[in-house]
Amino acid sequence: MFLVGSLVVLCGLLAQSSAQLAYPLPLSYDLPTSMGHCRPLYLDQNLPSYTVTPVVTTYPTHLIATNFKDAFSQGLLSGGILGFLEHMPLLSYVRPAGSNAGGLVGVIGKVISSIPILNNILDIKVTNPQLLELGLVQSYDFHRLYVTIPLGFDLKVNTPLIGKLLEFAVKLDLTAEIYAVRDIQGRSRLVIGDCINSPGSLRITLPKGLNSLQNLVDSLTDILTKVIPGLVQGVVCPVVNGILSVLDITLMHDVAELLLHGVQFVIKV
Repeated sequence: MFLVGSLVVLCGLLAQSSAQLAYPLPLSYDLPTSMGHCRPLYLDQNLPSYTVTPVVTTYPTHLIATNFKDAFSQGLLSGGILGFLEHMPLLSYVRPAGSNAGGLVGVIGKVISSIPILNNILDIKVTNPQLLELGLVQSYDFHRLYVTIPLGFDLKVNTPLIGKLLEFAVKLDLTAEIYAVRDIQGRSRLVIGDCINSPGSLRITLPKGLNSLQNLVDSLTDILTKVIPGLVQGVVCPVVNGILSVLDITLMHDVAELLLHGVQFVIKV
């Protein structure tokens, strides 16, 4: 008698639990026992079930990455990063402390003040600043974007030691992390995470045939390697943050929704 009563209770619990499930189940469920079978359990066809809502975008999904890169590039150019590169105060960092270069020397100026050869530098001019093609990848879970911002420019150093311009070609990559958030009203938007230059992303192409000036070249490239990334990062990263606030609202919404749902839209080539 006790076993029969327990079986009745168990069948009742199964019926109650199954009625609460939101996922579809088989229409019947039999529980074999030595005492017989529970009565077939039929689910109410009107019970709700969970479904995945597709992400609806205004732009065709295969064009969103291209449109985003184009808009981002235009935002960087409109933000004046090329003008900043052209007027970077590099001479203020290269000249030893106590010169007439200005007040931006700081710690580096103290370090290089023991390098007399740098006193011979009359001017450092940035020419041909360029924003190269942006790189765009998604994180492995597709919830974040990483935008690589490649910058290039030439450095012309005027020194009386050779009576002409000493030229360097410089390239630097910065990477901005972008992700999406949703506010309490349910609106999605893009925000910036980290904005960094990876170690080793600065490349300086040295001139050839300057063995007699190797000390000058080595000292100068060592200083520029320390100074340039921080200067560029300090200007470009705020510009990136500003771009996200003025990005086309439809494009921003589409990108944000795809990131929030973890949908891949950047295709690796």
